[in-house]
Amino acid sequence: GMSRFMRSSMLEVLRQDFILTAKAKGLPARVIIFRHALRNALLPVITLLGLSVPGLIGGSVIIETIFALPGLGQLFYTAVMARDYPLIMGNLVLGAVLTLLGNVLADIGYGLADPRIRAQGKSR
Repeated sequence: GMSRFMRSSMLEVLRQDFILTAKAKGLPARVIIFRHALRNALLPVITLLGLSVPGLIGGSVIIETIFALPGLGQLFYTAVMARDYPLIMGNLVLGAVLTLLGNVLADIGYGLADPRIRAQGKSR
């Protein structure tokens, strides 16, 4: 799914006017694709990666319960079934922290991929 999303984002960026301008300037195809198109196509993918962290946590609960694998997912499931509230709250806090960490990493990835985002944080 992620590769299809990246492909569609890259095709959309390659159709934009600044790519046509870069081709008209005579830049090599490698420079156009990697320096110009790829950096712009990565922004939606970075967003998707940052938001996929909660889905990974929720998926671990299902997979570990079905296949009887030891891990945080099965620990959370057994805590819910046993009504162990402190353990449930601790697991939810861990999930929230990992979600925030995913969002911070997505923001850092934005700053690395798009120089305009880095320039907005500086005072004028």
